[in-house]
Amino acid sequence: MTQRSIIFSLNLIFVVCILIFLSSCSQTKQRDVKSAEETFNEAMALFKDEDYLEAEKLFELIRLQYSASQYADDAQYYLAESNYNRREYIYAAYNYNMCRRIYPHSEYNKPSLFKTGMCYYKISPSYDRDQDYTVKAIQSFSEFQTVYPEDSLYNEATTYIKELRDKLAHREYFTAELYRKLYSPVSSLIYYDAVINDYPDTEYYEPAILGKIEVLIETKRYDEARSLIDLYKKLFPGSINLDKIKNLEQLLK
Repeated sequence: MTQRSIIFSLNLIFVVCILIFLSSCSQTKQRDVKSAEETFNEAMALFKDEDYLEAEKLFELIRLQYSASQYADDAQYYLAESNYNRREYIYAAYNYNMCRRIYPHSEYNKPSLFKTGMCYYKISPSYDRDQDYTVKAIQSFSEFQTVYPEDSLYNEATTYIKELRDKLAHREYFTAELYRKLYSPVSSLIYYDAVINDYPDTEYYEPAILGKIEVLIETKRYDEARSLIDLYKKLFPGSINLDKIKNLEQLLK
């Protein structure tokens, strides 16, 4: 190959590279000149087609590049919705909260608050594991009820709160029973008291009182046991455990 041929080939390659670069810039500019409305409509089409991953990318683009547009809060909310539908509950909770924080007057504030509770509800673990998300779910649903007491979702929030509180009570009761099996009555009383004092509205309230009575008798704290037996009979006059209570009373005579 002659020197002239080599130079010609290099120049041709250079020209091709320039054309590719200009084409790339043109495509980028086409994206840049797209309006917030066009981008949002494209994102919503993907969302409705359940292509949540691609929808997230466009909602994120609107959130960053068109933060002052009328579609900014929509994009923030539907970004959270996309996370939620993909079961990315921690990301979803974060983005729902961001929607409320950045756009405090948005129409999406109410559903964002309820959905935040749902995110934490979805990842609330079994009673024998750490209950941080359970507590956060209760806080979110309780806040929803405080802010929107007349909303149709109020009763649904109540149902979730009761279920979650039962789980917390179950954890405390389980721990009390565990310490009792480990022959640590003082520790077991602490956890029975936690159920009695903090969760009287749950199904573990009665068994916690009964368990505490038994431990008080085992540790010879008879006066306290008598007082608690009297309270038990007043609170649960129709309980199936009354025969057991009568037997415990016999031990105090």
